[in-house]
Amino acid sequence: MYRTNTCGELRLLHAGNEVTLSGWIQRSRDLGGMTFIDLRDRYGITQLAFNMDQEPALCEQARKLGREFVLQVKGIVKERENKNLQLPTGEIEIEVKELKVLNASATPPFTIEENTDGGDELRMKYRYLDLRRASVRANLQLRHQVAKQTRNYLDGQDFIEVETPVLIKSTPEGARDFVVPSRMNPGQFYALPQSPQTFKQLLMVGGFDKYYQLVKCFRDEDLRADRQPEFTQIDCEMSFVEQEDVLHMFEGLVRHLFETVKGIQLASVPRMTYADAMKFYGSDKPDTRFEMRFVELNHLVKDKGFKVFDDAELVVGICAKNAAHYTRKQLDELTEFVKRPQVGASGLVYARVNEDGSIKSSVDKFYDEAALKTWAEAMQAEAGDLLLVLAGEQHKTRKALNELRLEMGTQLGLRDKNTFSCLWVMDFPLLEYLEEEGRFFAMHHPFTSPKPNDLAQIDEMLALQAAGKLSAAYESPRANAYDMVINGVEVGGGSVRIFNKELQQKMFALLGFSPEEAQAQFGFLMNAFEYGAPPHAGIAFGFDRLCSLFGGADSIRDFIAFPKNNSGRDLMIDAPSEIAEKQLTELSIAVKK
Repeated sequence: MYRTNTCGELRLLHAGNEVTLSGWIQRSRDLGGMTFIDLRDRYGITQLAFNMDQEPALCEQARKLGREFVLQVKGIVKERENKNLQLPTGEIEIEVKELKVLNASATPPFTIEENTDGGDELRMKYRYLDLRRASVRANLQLRHQVAKQTRNYLDGQDFIEVETPVLIKSTPEGARDFVVPSRMNPGQFYALPQSPQTFKQLLMVGGFDKYYQLVKCFRDEDLRADRQPEFTQIDCEMSFVEQEDVLHMFEGLVRHLFETVKGIQLASVPRMTYADAMKFYGSDKPDTRFEMRFVELNHLVKDKGFKVFDDAELVVGICAKNAAHYTRKQLDELTEFVKRPQVGASGLVYARVNEDGSIKSSVDKFYDEAALKTWAEAMQAEAGDLLLVLAGEQHKTRKALNELRLEMGTQLGLRDKNTFSCLWVMDFPLLEYLEEEGRFFAMHHPFTSPKPNDLAQIDEMLALQAAGKLSAAYESPRANAYDMVINGVEVGGGSVRIFNKELQQKMFALLGFSPEEAQAQFGFLMNAFEYGAPPHAGIAFGFDRLCSLFGGADSIRDFIAFPKNNSGRDLMIDAPSEIAEKQLTELSIAVKK
């Protein structure tokens, strides 16, 4: 038996017990007459004590051991003289009677402690060592709890977990596919699934009215902190439901996860239309932990001789509460922030509401105090508040003000990671027009149903398309779609699906598919719809994002056991990598000389 107990479970009540522990050396301290070793395993740390007077040979052996050696020890649980109440095991130590080195270790390339000296790239290269750190282990334990509680909730709601294929057919919509060449079918390729969308719809046709899966998905797209080339979804679908049924069911899931994983009773989950989200926050995933809503000022600022405002399509601002104390240096830094290419504004106008009620701005030359007070009234500003205003083309200006709003929320301490604000965003546009392609694309995916009241627009668009008159100017029908947003992060999204073959054909035609192309790409789904497809709807949650949100981290990499870096590389196993010419030949892939 390698151990009778773990390194995290012994307490004072075990004093006098003979125990066997196994683990890794976290650190050692040689004090002359005594040597102490902190032994670590997945469960915690226990101090080992070696006494030169009582066990000189053991003490000498212990002095020679290095960090990360794997040990087995037998000894007696004793009360510590110098207790460490920061550790759960800090009131006891093991008086070692037997010591066995199970394996020696090379000196690790970084310290395996919370304040490690290893950078991101180094720790990813030696990820198996990084996994020994308590914080990394805690992240993966949290991930396990979220997965466990997800299954508990959905199992309790009569969902059934079904695995769907990983080698599927490539489709032209959405992100780029990862493709896999087929040796048995030269010149043909599988794709790795971006989601199990069509398969879960086919499961509904097959009568599995409540499906879920914690499923790996793959997208060959540019990476950032909240993206990985492979990621995990909580993928769900239901039959004989409307939008309200789905929102109720999965608001319940989110409540269950907050309660069981975080110990938080979630407040009500409000709903907001996409149109309002863009109007008041400039984002379809607004952070509602704080207010600072957009206020349009066109009617108050135009025709006053200030060309920046007079020429702008939109003048819009936010009120930063209790921020009038910002210095000129801080305001200049905010101006530089909004002018960054990633934000894209041309400048920033500000006005301070002083404690005496007077208002001073950066455009006093054009607007007297009476005019500035109309701004303050429109923005519900009070003494001590700071007004920040941007102007320009409507879409670009809203996007820039969203970035400024988030920056101000961060600077003013309004984005506490331990505070959670959930929101349903609904009624998205069904379609978006891409100028470079000269056509409409599905904003969600081609199987999303329009809102029932907007169905007539589909026929109208098809008629305009046939006449060559359909353009970006046409306002898209609304989608019967919904996103779950938490703290400004989209953690889940779904829709009511098209289950009628005729409507699905119209949707494909609107997206530019010929009947032959639609049949080639999605014929299996269209054929299935001829055999009694039920009304159905679903949702998918970004499992990694949900875990990082619960863990208070910005990057999903911290919650994935073996993540890729920002270039999509696995530094530990050095992938992707070249393969042998023989393999390429077998796969009928030409080799570049």
